[in-house]
Amino acid sequence: MYQLLQLVHILLLYLMNWLQPYLGPICLVVAWSMVILGVWQVIAATRDGMQRAQTMHRIPCSNCSFFTNQAVLKCPLHPAQALSEEAIGCTDFETANPTMAAYERLKASD
Repeated sequence: MYQLLQLVHILLLYLMNWLQPYLGPICLVVAWSMVILGVWQVIAATRDGMQRAQTMHRIPCSNCSFFTNQAVLKCPLHPAQALSEEAIGCTDFETANPTMAAYERLKASD
């Protein structure tokens, strides 16, 4: 058993001596690959977060005159769709801002 361990030890030493000139470049490539992969993941997460934020900003519910902002019933017309992505492009949207509502009525009558 002891001789087997000595043989494995000698083989490992021989392998390490043979690999030693290549370990520096291998470690350099692995380290920089990990850094580049980390930066890539941060960029991808930021891009995905920005796309999600842009989608969420297109939800018109908070500017609608029918929006109640109550936990029980946020919208009496479409309670299941209120404040979700399904509300984008809602056909019953009516702006809560009176100036914008008048402008939209004028624009629709032209």
